[in-house]
Amino acid sequence: MSAVSDRLPTFPWDKLTPYKATAAAHPDGIVDLSVGTPVDPVPELIQKALVAAADSPGYPTVWGTPELRDAITGWVERRLGARDVTHRHVLPIVGSKELVAWLPTQLGLGPGDRVAYPRLAYPTYEVGARLARAEYQVYDDPTELDPEGLKLLWLNSPSNPTGKVLPKAELTRIVAWAREHGVLLFSDECYLELGWETDPVSVLHPDVNGGSYEGIVAVHSLSKRSNLAGYRAAFLAGDPAVLAPLLEIRKHGGMMTSAPTQAAVIAALGDDDHVRVQRERYAARRTLLREALLAHGFRIDHSEASLYLWATRGESCWDTVSHLAERGILVAPGDFYGPAGAEYVRVALTATDERVAAAVERL
Repeated sequence: MSAVSDRLPTFPWDKLTPYKATAAAHPDGIVDLSVGTPVDPVPELIQKALVAAADSPGYPTVWGTPELRDAITGWVERRLGARDVTHRHVLPIVGSKELVAWLPTQLGLGPGDRVAYPRLAYPTYEVGARLARAEYQVYDDPTELDPEGLKLLWLNSPSNPTGKVLPKAELTRIVAWAREHGVLLFSDECYLELGWETDPVSVLHPDVNGGSYEGIVAVHSLSKRSNLAGYRAAFLAGDPAVLAPLLEIRKHGGMMTSAPTQAAVIAALGDDDHVRVQRERYAARRTLLREALLAHGFRIDHSEASLYLWATRGESCWDTVSHLAERGILVAPGDFYGPAGAEYVRVALTATDERVAAAVERL
């Protein structure tokens, strides 16, 4: 076991512990804007679907029920503009973090293989490569990478942590490059429904992929759009030649979404109203926090989508974390996401209206 754990970096969030204690000591309590975990209620129709499926004594299937696959294919076509999506093009997963961490292993990658991801990125992309003993590297423009030995290319648009969105033309160029060089492309699109200043586009859109899903897979989650982080509900959509072997591997590994969760996902993907309501909540919080941070002397870069503001005061991110912790506000240091974030902090929109108002007042 130590041989496996020794491959992994230090768990970054442990470094925030003393700053969290400082923030928690504020007379009016902590405002935790560090982790993007939903705080609003699970929509009632989703809760009811979960409860109605609670009497599920048998094992669920890894591929999910036909009704679940119908819900996923329908949503992918309706929301993302994808065409001709069948059950073979989709695969439920047990939350997107599980997939990101174990994908290189499930793809059979190992020493000598390379995994690439954005210079500023979710740390689990690196963790997945490390678990598989594969090599890993970061990029600014993936088409400038050496394709030799590059087996997995991660895109992340909208980005965590920066909120940056790749425009359609850029996605089209990258997909064409990956196909030309035989590089498997996975696009993490978990924040796609949270565009504020632009409308994010999926790699599944025919304008991007030319009507073919060859060599591309999109990752989607219900954690943010439907407040289902506690349910562990996500799915893949894309190339059946990639998803079919992943399905077989996951069958052997018992990576099954629970039956009640599958029922909840069907309800969630079939209803757009609750997503609109949640977007409005986040938009209001974003406006308040953005204006307060700017007035406090911050500059905000990118942040045109997702659940975060990527903010800087032109100093060490840890000095900024300390500065805000003394005011009872906890944020994530930018270097959690790579050295390029050393002067930034990530400010999450995932706090209640009351806590956001408290942060605004303190700022």
